[in-house]
Amino acid sequence: MGELLFTMLVPFTIAGVALYAAARRVDVYAALVHGAGEGLGTLTRIVPALIGLMTAVYMLRASGALELASQLLAPFLERLGLPAQLLPLMLVRPVSGSAALGVGAELIETYGPDSLLGRTAAVMLGSTETTFYTIAVYFGAVGITRTRYAVPAALCADLAGFLASAWAVRLCFGG
Repeated sequence: MGELLFTMLVPFTIAGVALYAAARRVDVYAALVHGAGEGLGTLTRIVPALIGLMTAVYMLRASGALELASQLLAPFLERLGLPAQLLPLMLVRPVSGSAALGVGAELIETYGPDSLLGRTAAVMLGSTETTFYTIAVYFGAVGITRTRYAVPAALCADLAGFLASAWAVRLCFGG
């Protein structure tokens, strides 16, 4: 019975919205077309920023700059309790979720899913946000050009997420 309910959840929701709209005499098709048009307008405003972000991320990864930064910052990261191998993930995560998933997959493949590094990478991926992507999408959608304190605050939240991830994995799994 429960499985049938979950299977029919989406069709029931669509039917419920259609019945509600019919009861209120709303032209559902016209509203759908209007919403799709607004969505395309939003898309044209945010795509240039997204293309720029993705290009920068792939250039950084291909150039080897992330690996160099890992080597240079390793002593500082070790004092914070963060393995230096996680730096590429921490640098890419605020910019691109897909690139971060790629880096995370490489870490998990290299060190193993049950290793301290593999677990920490997985928790970091789930505990942090693609900050610049999110800001580009949401601020671009409403036309905000000056982010003011949003970027520094979001990056501080990402740093807190990275540190808390490493701490939580060490606390729960030892190491």
